Amino acid sequence: MSADYQEGSIKTLEWQEHIRLRPGMYIGKLGDGSAPDDGVYILVKEVLDNSIDEYMMGHGKRIELDIDEHYRVSIRDYGRGVPLGKVLDVASKMNTGAKYDSKAFKKSVGLNGVGIKAVNALSKTFCIQSFRDGRTKSVTFEKGIVCDDMPETATDQRNGTLICFTPDETLFGDFHILPEYIEKLLKNYIFLNSGLTVVYNGTNYFSNNGLLDLLDDNMNDPGLYAPIHLKGADIEIAMCHGTQYGEEYYSFANGQYTPQGGTHQQAFREAYVKTIREFYRKDFDTSDIRASIIAAVSIKIEEPMFESQTKTKLGSKEMAPGSDLTVAKFIGDFVKRELDNYLHRHPETADAILRKIVDAEKERKELAGIRKLSKERAKKASLHNKKLRDCRVHYTDKHAEAENSTLFITEGDSASGSITKSRNVTTQAVFSLRGKPLNCFGLTKKIVYENEEFNLLQSALNIEEDMDDLRYNKVVIATDADVDGMHIRLLMTTFFLQFFPDLIRKGHLHILQTPLFRVRNKKETFYCYSQEEKEQALKKLGASAEVTRFKGLGEISPDEFAGFIGSSIRLDPVRLSKNDMVQELLLFYMGKNTPVRQHFIIDNLRIEEDLVEEDNRQM
Repeated sequence: MSADYQEGSIKTLEWQEHIRLRPGMYIGKLGDGSAPDDGVYILVKEVLDNSIDEYMMGHGKRIELDIDEHYRVSIRDYGRGVPLGKVLDVASKMNTGAKYDSKAFKKSVGLNGVGIKAVNALSKTFCIQSFRDGRTKSVTFEKGIVCDDMPETATDQRNGTLICFTPDETLFGDFHILPEYIEKLLKNYIFLNSGLTVVYNGTNYFSNNGLLDLLDDNMNDPGLYAPIHLKGADIEIAMCHGTQYGEEYYSFANGQYTPQGGTHQQAFREAYVKTIREFYRKDFDTSDIRASIIAAVSIKIEEPMFESQTKTKLGSKEMAPGSDLTVAKFIGDFVKRELDNYLHRHPETADAILRKIVDAEKERKELAGIRKLSKERAKKASLHNKKLRDCRVHYTDKHAEAENSTLFITEGDSASGSITKSRNVTTQAVFSLRGKPLNCFGLTKKIVYENEEFNLLQSALNIEEDMDDLRYNKVVIATDADVDGMHIRLLMTTFFLQFFPDLIRKGHLHILQTPLFRVRNKKETFYCYSQEEKEQALKKLGASAEVTRFKGLGEISPDEFAGFIGSSIRLDPVRLSKNDMVQELLLFYMGKNTPVRQHFIIDNLRIEEDLVEEDNRQM
């Protein structure tokens, strides 16, 4: 029987109801704060973007950000302040804002008049206060609904805007805000806005050298030459070459970090190749020219078009609406002129780049034969080998589920079997390891093609040629919580650090958390990921509770496993920053100091015997 469809079936939602019902349309995803693109960080960024736009327009050189232990966020800028008669409207009326007036905000970040309204609607409490010419006005909301609209009063505070909010835990769940993600966000702001000071919980963030400071902050090892720094009207570029594999880019449009690149990043990559070929008058291979490059590119354009509300990829093709000057031509002309001039003035840098290209060309040719054989092996193995149980939607697809595409890397038939039976076949794939993988520390990329397991994994990820072709947004190492499982994690992390560090830098690599205990009675069941969670569950359920200790992934039934890799999945992101001395880390964990490493693992890993002893003490 079909549902009744009458006038009463048509509903009109209030603005805040629509945002709370469909938050993904406004902030990408909710998340719990464990990933840098989770919703709580987008809320912080949306408010900061407004303050940054004020600075870019020449108003206010200081922004103060405070986040307390209860995740109450406070952001105060010293710009012009919201016009007092519009304080309520800018926080609660969709499509309301000054950024529709190109004279007031010619090259701003946010253009849709939505961001601050989304923060309001998705917050348990939200307060906006404007200080303007000796007067102040504030409005307080709860979940987007006005609860206190204060009248204007006199003030002696400096002009600007103060916004305070607490994300709504009924939407975000048991979320957290990690300081390292906030710090990364703030660094991008100050690198792009020399002269701006951002104070975060009492610590000052400031940059003198713009994108040069960004490069220095992200390079783990010294470059092969002094970084190149090029600046012009509405464009800034910093670049260098390192010893790492792959290419590494940081691109920005109007002060907005675009981690997925876009038209500006692609234009730089093409312009750099063309300029290098013309400078050396040799038709070098594209991959050799860009091998081991690290570059930051920032442009400012009028009314930028991004491919989503979260602005992670620039889609604009023109420098301004209706302009004949394209982004590609603007960047291409700038790189051709300025980089060519720089290389002529700095022959030592030109020589270093040439040596790097020649070395990359030599290595590529040495690997050519091996790569051809490995591709044939990978193709043949794909037909007969069940290592990869693929999913239907991939990261490169233009599909709503592309962001959820995940590859689980696991060891053993029982563990891979449990994940395979319980996974979402649309977005979750499984790659099965055969025992412990090879320790590839200190080896060259040749081993990636000669080792069947690494070759097949590289093929599954589709990252041989370019990280842009990565087939899964999340690459998840799923192993047992014991010494062997920890060792496999280290071996796989070493593989990615050694040959594909961008996978880690861009936040794609994760470790799967799985429960250690199941605590249940006839009415309720709790899955516990630590001894502390188990104790809390026992207190709730009382003496009638039954405790099961999971010794390995293979012991968890597929029906139960589905809950651990579904919407409530717990992932520990593998993070990499400049302060992580990669070679030193790899030498300690994967070098020849085996006894020292074994003692470290045993001392720092709580294995089954430890948990059993604790259980016995509590009985």
